[in-house]
Amino acid sequence: MKKVKDDRGYSQIYKESAAVPIRMERRCDYMIGQMPKLSAKHTILEIGCGTGEVAFMMAKKIPAMVVGTDLCEPFIELANQTYQLPNLSYSILDFNDDAQIQALAVQKFDYIVGNGILHHLYHHLDNTLERFKKLLNHGGKIIFIEPNIYNPYIAAIFQIPFLRKWASLEPDEMAFSPTFIKEKLVAHGYQNIDIEFKDFLLPNTPKVLIQPIITIGDVVEKIPVLKAVSQSIFINASI
Repeated sequence: MKKVKDDRGYSQIYKESAAVPIRMERRCDYMIGQMPKLSAKHTILEIGCGTGEVAFMMAKKIPAMVVGTDLCEPFIELANQTYQLPNLSYSILDFNDDAQIQALAVQKFDYIVGNGILHHLYHHLDNTLERFKKLLNHGGKIIFIEPNIYNPYIAAIFQIPFLRKWASLEPDEMAFSPTFIKEKLVAHGYQNIDIEFKDFLLPNTPKVLIQPIITIGDVVEKIPVLKAVSQSIFINASI
């Protein structure tokens, strides 16, 4: 699965394929489905927006204000050049920089979302979860989709050194289990925690197999043992 590298040389974004936009929209729709009764008064912050596709897709579908952020300046420049909507903006943000978080916290958000970003902050999750709380309105919610360490492919890529190097993973990123992230969320006082095993559609799935895999995946996600090897875990929690 080839990815686009950021300005530091690490792989971040899956290259275009027949499956990528379908997979992206399914994930976008899932996140929107966790946000009831959205209006123009609501605000959504996306962490790790890359070149901006999910934020743009979300802003097209809903009236809320969507702010996409990423550490990679070239990604944000491209997002600003490519995607423009009245309820959409992009900005550079290093989520490990307390000064930047403090400046951003002037504007509170109703939702903080991300598609495959928490695992990049694996070694900083305690600080990250506290920073989320500083940025959220009372009763606000986080919605994240992360690689599932129980999936054999994911486990191999993240845990075998030469495969990590082949995949150009960042030194700090590491996939995790539902139990791991739930314990972190509980420890930091999050409520209404819901973690699901979901999604068997891989970004490089051939076009002819996309719909069959979606159909089969929807069934497998309901089978207790088999769903544990899904590609991702979908995480929801509120403060």
